[in-house]
Amino acid sequence: MREIFYSHAIREALEEEMARDERVILIGEDIAEYGGAFKITRGMAEQFGRERVRNTPISENGFVGVAVGAAMTGLRPVAELMFMDFLTLAMDQLCNHAAKFRYQYGEQCTIPLVLRCPAGAGRSYGPTHSQSLERWPMATPGLIVVAPSTAADAKGLLKSAIRCDDPVVFVESKLLYSQRGEVPEDGDHLVPIGEATVRREGDAVTLVAYSRMVEEALRAADALAEHGVAAEVIDLRSLVPLDIDTVAVSVEKTGRAVVIEEGHLTGGVAAEVAQRITEECFHALHAPPRRVAALDVPVPAAAALEQAATPDWRDIARAAADTLNY
Repeated sequence: MREIFYSHAIREALEEEMARDERVILIGEDIAEYGGAFKITRGMAEQFGRERVRNTPISENGFVGVAVGAAMTGLRPVAELMFMDFLTLAMDQLCNHAAKFRYQYGEQCTIPLVLRCPAGAGRSYGPTHSQSLERWPMATPGLIVVAPSTAADAKGLLKSAIRCDDPVVFVESKLLYSQRGEVPEDGDHLVPIGEATVRREGDAVTLVAYSRMVEEALRAADALAEHGVAAEVIDLRSLVPLDIDTVAVSVEKTGRAVVIEEGHLTGGVAAEVAQRITEECFHALHAPPRRVAALDVPVPAAAALEQAATPDWRDIARAAADTLNY
């Protein structure tokens, strides 16, 4: 094991998969000379050639459509959005084309496409560059959605996503790029899609999170431990497919659940997971599952307002306390 940045883990996954399979290509806005908005692909055009690392016009619907066509005809494209907010510009290509073509054409083609999506608040980028929109692709059958919280999972899940024959929306928290974590030196480190993991064991309440909110859940668990409360932290890692079994095993033990996301509260990921917990674990629950999410407002640009609108460990700890006092 060695400790590297989350962003470097993503780059390693791209480099290893491009070296392993010449069908893997990268496309997106300013990903060649400039290296992408967050510099993850810097130098890769020189490393692998400009036939395989291609700049595109500023047209998300255009280059995601190109990626769908490339996937249909035998390539394995990894397309990069500058910000997940711009997913809105490519929803037709993603949800009506990529998600449906394998079914629509009776398995005559596959769509091995990865769409990398830097998401989340915390950098004062404002309401159109700070959203967490993973709930949107989650609602479209045919799309896989993953959201790693650690450097090791970022690398292993991205490698698995590139090898997958179905379209994968790969959610990357912008605030995690600068976080360091242990990553195996194994050049073929893979993390299975669709498997949650237990980040911390406990028996009093289950905290279910993904992406950057796992870090906040762990901080909340530390705070709860100071009061004698042992919280179990589940990292979903994959949103579609959702590993409800791992969550259910934990909730059956604790009898209480708090589900956390960085996206907005109404109609969110936490709502789906909380309802699944209710359906699967109703007789084990000692309190209704609680949700912790962003306020239902556009993400503010002012740092203080952005912080107030975005959930953190304090909100999670309060929600956990509420379930314990129910």
